[in-house]
Amino acid sequence: MEEKIQEIKGRIALELADVKTSAELFQLKAKYVLGKAGIIPGLMKELGKAAKEDRPKLGMVINSLKEWATEYFAKKEIEINEAEKNYRYKKETIDITMPAKHLKQGTLHPVSLVKAELIDIFAGMGFRVLETREIEDDFHNFTALNTPKEHPARDKQDTFYINDDFMLRTHTSPGQIRSLTTIKPPFKVLIPGRVYRADDDATHSPMFHQMEGLVIDEKITLCDLQGMLDVLVKKMFSEEAKTRFRPSFFPFTEPSVEVDVSCFECGGKGCKLCKGTGWIEILGGGIVNRKVLENCGVDPDKYTGFAFGLGLDRIAMLKNGVNNIHVLYEGDLRALGQFKG
Repeated sequence: MEEKIQEIKGRIALELADVKTSAELFQLKAKYVLGKAGIIPGLMKELGKAAKEDRPKLGMVINSLKEWATEYFAKKEIEINEAEKNYRYKKETIDITMPAKHLKQGTLHPVSLVKAELIDIFAGMGFRVLETREIEDDFHNFTALNTPKEHPARDKQDTFYINDDFMLRTHTSPGQIRSLTTIKPPFKVLIPGRVYRADDDATHSPMFHQMEGLVIDEKITLCDLQGMLDVLVKKMFSEEAKTRFRPSFFPFTEPSVEVDVSCFECGGKGCKLCKGTGWIEILGGGIVNRKVLENCGVDPDKYTGFAFGLGLDRIAMLKNGVNNIHVLYEGDLRALGQFKG
């Protein structure tokens, strides 16, 4: 047995000398030490053949061999790990004296560019920017905005409901209600953010971006809204841009208007972009409905105001000649890389 043990030690030392990797080391360790199939654990099976009085001594000798082999393998493992680590460090070393590779310059998303530009324009007119929640309750999203119970916007085919009372907001107009109930008039607020509707085609997406504006003060009229929008379109599109109001209807404004801007592509002469009309619709707005003010505890006999809402995605598409809203959200860098701030 002792001769056999010396032979095993010699074989381990000889074979370990040729081991270069952790994988080879594990295979050799499994051959000699690990599990019941290992050569050293297999020696224990031979104890049954030895004389009864010799078994304790032989058992101690075999255990001693196992301890020696385990320690021997552990030393080799430390050596191999250190060598592999140094090799990895050397392989991953970066030569900082080498010239840098050409890196493509990124840019902000086109919707983010439009959002930043609009915020800059409205901030110059005294507006403060508010971020409001994307999950709204029925009161803020519909009821307080004077939206009747039978209104189509409340249908589940149009709105993403979480339960009977909570939903993903369908517009940024709930920000009007949160402003009216938390900020003392007079004030000007701008509320940008994501909104959600169950709609999906070339010009609509289930998730898109709006920007709501609200001004509350004494003696506010529709002329104040048009004056502010005239400044907006000149700064946003061109100095020659003009606005046009068309009568419309929104539950939360009265009177309500759709707002067009003179086509900045053809100067109002008529082209493909404006479909030959010379005008492009950009937003909706109007005078805040008395009922909305009353719902929020604001005296409608003392304060009036105007509100407006525009689609950031629509503005981004118009300014960049994009005819499919999905181009903005499919993440195709070939398309997005064409937009520069």
